[in-house]
Amino acid sequence: MAAVAGHFGRDLERALVKMSGIVQEARKQAVSLLVFPDAVLGGYLGDLRDPTTQELPVPLAPDAEELRRVVEMAQDMVVCFGFTELGTVPGVRWNSAWCVSGDGVLGTHRKVHQPAGESLAYAAGDTFAAFDTPIGRMGMLIDYDKTFPESARTLAGDGAQILAFLSAWPASVTDRAARLPQDRQSRLFDLYDCARAAENQVVVVSSNQTGVSGRLRFLGQAKVVGPGGDVLAHTWTKGGMAVVDMDVEAEVRRARRVLHHLAELRPDAYAPGNLPL
Repeated sequence: MAAVAGHFGRDLERALVKMSGIVQEARKQAVSLLVFPDAVLGGYLGDLRDPTTQELPVPLAPDAEELRRVVEMAQDMVVCFGFTELGTVPGVRWNSAWCVSGDGVLGTHRKVHQPAGESLAYAAGDTFAAFDTPIGRMGMLIDYDKTFPESARTLAGDGAQILAFLSAWPASVTDRAARLPQDRQSRLFDLYDCARAAENQVVVVSSNQTGVSGRLRFLGQAKVVGPGGDVLAHTWTKGGMAVVDMDVEAEVRRARRVLHHLAELRPDAYAPGNLPL
């Protein structure tokens, strides 16, 4: 399995050519699951505080030619990627992710949690659901979704053993560090990847954008995290691909052999009334 770090902007044709090249390289390495970043087709926003001040990504309808081409290039590989989805209601768009193979769409996700002013550009999704694929049962989260433990826990509870985190995760917009590895958001990005894997004893394949979009500078830091929370492969701030060869079912089973977090939950002791509304 492989997580991609790379820069993908507004040019759809350029993005498709770049994706095709990455898919071909992944196929040479016998990759079965390839996770591209969020907004790989059309790019992400240029400003989180008020996205409407920058050019917005081009939305794609579910039957768009560009999406069909990704399905075709996937062939026998499972490929996850993000794009702006055009709704049937005028003016409605979602930050969406699809998981596909050459047989078609295996699973979808619309980003639920929205940071800062993102709601000015996108409608919010309202569900988390796992789905079956040729490489096992999995689920997807987009960007800010992974900040919330409930998101990954819901997918793990639905049987997912692999979680794909697709991100366009920028450096801090309020307290930017001189060097990306020292940025507060850089630390949080890595922390959430490892925590969500360890909490649920699942494999996390985390991709991210690199480079700059408007006022946002993206972190990269794609990685594959094992069910013990250990980083097995990663990229840095520039483009690259983190690749791991793993028997997912065996590794998840081994991680849960003595301590099985999902089986040992105590929902009767968690007081919903104490949760903030």
